[in-house]
Amino acid sequence: MSDITREDKVRLLELLREQDDRIKYNKLKHYKPYGKQVLFHNLSTKYTERCLMAGNQLGKSLAGSMEAAYHTTGLYPDWWEGKKFNRPNVGWACGVTGEVVRDTVQRLLLGRFESGDIGIGSIPKDHILGLQRGMGTPNLLDHIKIKHISGGTSIINLKSYTQGREKFQGDTIDWVWFDEEPDRAVYTEGLTRTNASGQFAWLTYTPLLGMSETTHSFLEAPHSNQVVINMTIEDVDHYSEEAKASIIASYPAHEREARIKGIPTLGEGRIFPVSEESLYYEELEVRPEYWHIGGLDFGWNHPQAGVHLIWDKDNDVIYVDKAFRKSECTPAHAALTYRHWGENIPWAWPHDGYQHDKGSGDELAGQYRSTGMQMLRKHATHESGGNGVEAGLLEMNERMASGRLKIRSSLKEWWEEFRLYHRKDGKIVKERDDLMAATRYAIMMKRFAEQDRGDDVEEYENWKQENRQGRSAYGGY
Repeated sequence: MSDITREDKVRLLELLREQDDRIKYNKLKHYKPYGKQVLFHNLSTKYTERCLMAGNQLGKSLAGSMEAAYHTTGLYPDWWEGKKFNRPNVGWACGVTGEVVRDTVQRLLLGRFESGDIGIGSIPKDHILGLQRGMGTPNLLDHIKIKHISGGTSIINLKSYTQGREKFQGDTIDWVWFDEEPDRAVYTEGLTRTNASGQFAWLTYTPLLGMSETTHSFLEAPHSNQVVINMTIEDVDHYSEEAKASIIASYPAHEREARIKGIPTLGEGRIFPVSEESLYYEELEVRPEYWHIGGLDFGWNHPQAGVHLIWDKDNDVIYVDKAFRKSECTPAHAALTYRHWGENIPWAWPHDGYQHDKGSGDELAGQYRSTGMQMLRKHATHESGGNGVEAGLLEMNERMASGRLKIRSSLKEWWEEFRLYHRKDGKIVKERDDLMAATRYAIMMKRFAEQDRGDDVEEYENWKQENRQGRSAYGGY
């Protein structure tokens, strides 16, 4: 083989530079979102108001800028299932102050204007048609003109909350992106500007202001067009485990949950005021002497949910080992998951299981029983009687505090509910609490837990009859 000539080397270097430039100046094409970011984007067809509530430096603002670039260019990727604009559109990209907009929103969209290296942001360089300087803040732009693939020109206007509500009035736009949390008046005014096109807004922020009015509207009093996607440091992989541990340790304790998990500070309103780390377990060696029970919370529009608990009765430690939550899920579909966890698990369920399905006329609990699930004969109650919620939460809190309730660290949906489970004006907020409720029902009925006798059906049935001698008929199937 002949040696590579000088001309070949020069050409190779040119090709490598071209390849680097294609990546550098078209980051939109090379955006590889995490699962939570994909969910955030794709829910735009179902919800007109979306909030990516995430910790610091996890990619929330990046996701916001990429969405703005997709809409204004029309260059949607194959995986995109969200809202699409097949025409040029006008939007607002907003932040707290002019300096913050310049250093975060504008930088993510374009690159650093002061360095002259425009085109290294989310908007591909060859789609940037023009830049208009703004007034006041040095190097802050007023708007960006962008080529849409339909042939027209899209526009992104840059705005700051410190301009006041008045600066968010009057115009008609297609979409608005709020990076970092706006006050409620600014948010409402910005959203109103999109009314003519059907309302379309997204927010990306870390809830450092606690349960503010804006956060409250999404978490405590959401309407049917609002959704929150929570992204924590565990949902990303651009940090090593060592780096994650270092980042977590660097934050003050009172800010830690907001900065690494995107969880607003709920203060005394938290129902479970214990650290997550104290409840974690990674793996569990399930022994024959351990006891098993499941808990169900019924639902359709809001999710139905189920958990599988393993009880080390000798040490009185309960492990939440599996969890499942899904909206618009039939009993037959859910049972495919639950029966995979174990054929011999008894299932606790709430009082509303006596309600009749409007379609079939069957009781909800009966529908699950008909799939072969071992549903307990009656709804969940405490051993002392009654089914009070506060008594169940008290037992869960006492177990958490004493190390007698552990939760598998990988159950992301369970942890999402745990983090936001709180009271308002002394009352439990009954939203996003499906897995919390299922866990409470199972713990209430742990006296009917059973040991796993393996795959020998005959041996199991014989054991079950012997084991039930003297037990209350309340727990039968």
